[in-house]
Amino acid sequence: MLGRPGTGVATYAAALETALVLSTRAPLRIADPSCGRPMDRSPAPARWLRWADALVDRPRRLAKRDGGLAGRDVFRLAQVHFDRHGTLLRLRAPGAPGLVHWTYPLPVRIEGWTNIYTVHDAIPIVHPTLSQIDGVRHRRLLDAIARDADHMLTVSEAARRDIIAALGCAPGAISACPPGLDIAATPHPLPDGLAPGGFLLAVGSVEPRKNLLRLAEAHARSGLALPLVIAGPDGWRSDTIAPRLAACPGIVRLPYVDRPTLVALIAAARALVFPTITEGFGLPIVEAMQLGTPVLTSRGGATEEVAGGAALLADPLSVDEIAAGIARLGDEEELARLRAAGPARGRAFTAAAFAERIDAVHRRLLERHGQTPGN
Repeated sequence: MLGRPGTGVATYAAALETALVLSTRAPLRIADPSCGRPMDRSPAPARWLRWADALVDRPRRLAKRDGGLAGRDVFRLAQVHFDRHGTLLRLRAPGAPGLVHWTYPLPVRIEGWTNIYTVHDAIPIVHPTLSQIDGVRHRRLLDAIARDADHMLTVSEAARRDIIAALGCAPGAISACPPGLDIAATPHPLPDGLAPGGFLLAVGSVEPRKNLLRLAEAHARSGLALPLVIAGPDGWRSDTIAPRLAACPGIVRLPYVDRPTLVALIAAARALVFPTITEGFGLPIVEAMQLGTPVLTSRGGATEEVAGGAALLADPLSVDEIAAGIARLGDEEELARLRAAGPARGRAFTAAAFAERIDAVHRRLLERHGQTPGN
């Protein structure tokens, strides 16, 4: 996950690593040299033997490498192993047992260690039409993780409720531990044609879950004469969404922006408009609030939880409600209220706050398993 910048799960992994450092831990990374590289091009018989070996249910060994641990093809083999056996691939690591925090639900565990898994949401199970992940397989995977995990974490109470309902697992098997980060605006030019306070901003990939077609229609109905900038790449099923967005007046598409430009856009926007249909957390809400940018987001679920009363809310399925919310962004008194409330709420999601939350979870689990919390 740390090798995939720009995604929400990569941001979470980086935030977790930062939190461990702030907790005076010395986190080790588990590296798989094959991740992010083209598929193996070695001679076919060698490839067949290696992948046939993945069908054998036996532990695999990690090795020490560059101050951490490494195993070639570990994550690919884990997927093959899960599809064949329906269980997690067992790993063995050198040295004394420790705590391993898998930042994404992967079908793998280290034997003898305390294994924690972050399950970001239950969207593929609860809303299968809004996810490209196979909901049936994902349910089987989460069931397997729930059986073997020492504990599961998720990123909001709303996501925790959804996961418990979807899996039928014990409430004590999973905790909500919202992530955190520190974001600050630095001088950086905006894309051509945009001026501070002169645009609304939507952030995220173009996919059904982000609700961009309803947002575009609401923007047109709102009467607020500001362009709507959509910053994010084409995502799942964008081929049916992007052309319709292109035909909408007042829409500016930015399919790719680097991180400094994205931060500059959030800081300069009149407001972030984020009426997504469903989320496990809602990181752009936190980013906007920490930057003092007003937010309009979805009523209900994780987005309302994260907003914590410091944002305008609208039913994401109601174009009229979204349009009314956008219209309220033309009220200077409303904007002033949101600009004051946002940063106060954003302090609940700083790196230091996340470090305290995650440290408490890790200490509790390490002590339960007779391991030293300081390691």
